[in-house]
Amino acid sequence: MSNSNIPRSHPRYFSLNTREKISEAMKKGLVHETGLIAHGRGEAFDYLIGEETQVFADNSSKVAAAMLINADKPIISVNGNVVALSAKEIVSLSEIIPAKIEINLFHRTEKRMNLLKKELESNGAKNVLGLQADAKIPGLDHDRGLCESNGIFSADVILVPLEDGDRCKALRNMGKKVIVIDLNPLSRSAKTADITIVDNIIRAIPNIEKWVKNLKNKTFEELSTIIGCWDNDKNLKDSMELISNRLKRV
Repeated sequence: MSNSNIPRSHPRYFSLNTREKISEAMKKGLVHETGLIAHGRGEAFDYLIGEETQVFADNSSKVAAAMLINADKPIISVNGNVVALSAKEIVSLSEIIPAKIEINLFHRTEKRMNLLKKELESNGAKNVLGLQADAKIPGLDHDRGLCESNGIFSADVILVPLEDGDRCKALRNMGKKVIVIDLNPLSRSAKTADITIVDNIIRAIPNIEKWVKNLKNKTFEELSTIIGCWDNDKNLKDSMELISNRLKRV
C-alpha cells in the first residue's frame, strides 16, 4: 500500500508514503477515519524528536525485547493503524519472540475485524485472535475492553502500539506488564506503561526485533537484570528534554 507517484528523491518521501498507507487503508476499511487524526498527531511529535530513533527509544526497545522474551504469554495487540503501517513487521516480530497477535479496536465492527485479520494473514500471520471475544477487561465499558480469554486476557506481557490510555491503565490494574509505542511522551499511555518506546512505529517494531535477535540467547536472569534496571520515568524525562532542547535551538 504505497504511492509509486512519490519519488524517493522527495525530502518527505517516507512521511508522505506513510500518509498514503494510512489513507489507502481507510479507503479499504482497515482504518477508521479518526485514525487519520491519530496519525497526524503522532507525526507532529515525530518532527519534534527529529524523525529518527533516539538513544532513549533504542534503550526502551532493548528492555521491551528482554521483557517479551522472558514472558510466559506475550501478545501483540494491534489496531487498524498498526496493521496499515506495520503488518509485515508485526508478523515477523511475533514469530521471532514468539508471541500471539490479537486485534483490538475502539471502533469495532465485524467487517473491520475480518478485514484486518485477512490483511495480517496475507502477511504471513497464523491464528490471529480477537474475533471471538469471550472475555472483557475489567473497568472498560467500550469495545476495547473486548478480548479473547486465551489472548490478551490471559497474557502476562502485552505490546500495545498506538495505545489508548484507559486500556493501558486497565491492563496494568490486571497485573499485566504493558509496553507501548507512543510518539507523545505526555500521553496517558506513555505515563501509565511499564515501558514506553517514544518512536515511530515503522522504526520501533523492526528495532524491537533487532534487540530480540541480539538478546535471544541471554539467560532468564540476565534478561531480568536488564528489565530490573529500567526507569520509565527517566525515559520519558529524557525524551521531553530532547524535544525541549530541539525547540530551544530552533
